[in-house]
Amino acid sequence: MSATAAALPAPTPVARLAWLDALRGIGALAVVAEHLLPWFLPALRPYWFNLGVYGILVFFLVSGYIIPTSLERHGDVRAFWISRFFRLYPLYLAVIVLVLALAWWVPVREAVPRDGSAVAAHATMLLDVVSVGGVADTMWTLSYEMVFYLLVTALFLTGGHGRSGLLAMLFAAGAVVVGLVAPGAVLGGGWPAYVSCAVFVVGLTGVLLGRLRTAAACVLGVMAVVLLVLSSRVPWLGTAVLAVMFAGTAIHRWERGNGGLWPVAVTAALVGISPLWAIESGWWWVQADVWFTTIALAGATFAGGMALRGRRVPRLLVWFGLISYSLYLVHHPLLKYFVEVTGDLRRAEVPHQVAMAVLAVALVVGTSALTYRYVERPMQAMGRRVSRRCRGGRQDGLQSGGDARVAGQGAGDHGVLGHEEGQVPDRVRDHVGQGEPLR
Repeated sequence: MSATAAALPAPTPVARLAWLDALRGIGALAVVAEHLLPWFLPALRPYWFNLGVYGILVFFLVSGYIIPTSLERHGDVRAFWISRFFRLYPLYLAVIVLVLALAWWVPVREAVPRDGSAVAAHATMLLDVVSVGGVADTMWTLSYEMVFYLLVTALFLTGGHGRSGLLAMLFAAGAVVVGLVAPGAVLGGGWPAYVSCAVFVVGLTGVLLGRLRTAAACVLGVMAVVLLVLSSRVPWLGTAVLAVMFAGTAIHRWERGNGGLWPVAVTAALVGISPLWAIESGWWWVQADVWFTTIALAGATFAGGMALRGRRVPRLLVWFGLISYSLYLVHHPLLKYFVEVTGDLRRAEVPHQVAMAVLAVALVVGTSALTYRYVERPMQAMGRRVSRRCRGGRQDGLQSGGDARVAGQGAGDHGVLGHEEGQVPDRVRDHVGQGEPLR
């Protein structure tokens, strides 16, 4: 272990979990603010950095930090994917049903194809990497979560999961190169959505059933990278996102004394320059000053969370982190419905704008609390029960049987929570053990 890592204070398990939830809360609130301000309080929207991209980068760093550790801690790819499905899909499908049910009132956005490719893309969550718009605007980031899960699974099963720093730099360098040569998606049309859906279903069936598990995971991982580079809506951005996520994993490796921070610094520099000469760019939020500031603020927020992880975190921020997935998915449709009722507020008097903004936030937060309580939590609990039944009292490892703990990780070493995991209350342990996704 490096002297720097060894010198870091050893926070309590609960504190380590709380800071991650607090970061999720900050990220979710930033994304909500990015979508709320232009409609309700346009004069307050900042343009020296992008609130939405800032929040998303924080989410991606958290996912990169926690997701591989969740898989390695359990050493069970079947349990990991069961957890992911029950964690992500119930609320995701509920939001899709809501948007479609109210399409007679607020039409589905034009970016969603009116054919089977939309169904295929939504089924896999690989929306943005097959250039299909989500029925809810914010669903595009789930594409990169799913690509990351597929890659991490393949790396775990082939023993390549320890090279996070190298992978972060490779994806960051790839973002620069892709930006220079790719004007957009090379693979167009609806067929990438159909093909990827078929491969996704067959491949994950193999991963879950244990038949040719490693081969199936590798096929899925290769497919994910091909789609990322050749079929994404903005290929350089998707590649940069994966670099950020692997940078989050590299930070965790460094924290445990299994690597240095220099790959993270190189990754940040390459991601920073990735849009500067990209063919597909020109948006205000990728201008050099705005882009650099946004990346710096996201990195500083994550670093600040790590530095303060041994201290008590405000409960309100932790609570926002718990409901962050609901906040992320439900806020945009709800804001659209709210504005449909109130009318255009951009030229209204400031007191009226403020009052409507407060009401809208109350609606979004209240609804998110309800969906967390009555959709997310019950489905997560069901996922744990299904996982236990499927496991049948044994670890499902790197192959179809046997113990799957990572090399060098003993039975008492559980990654993020360490040997003190047993001291963490069940509710908190279950929540973080699932490695919440970024939104």
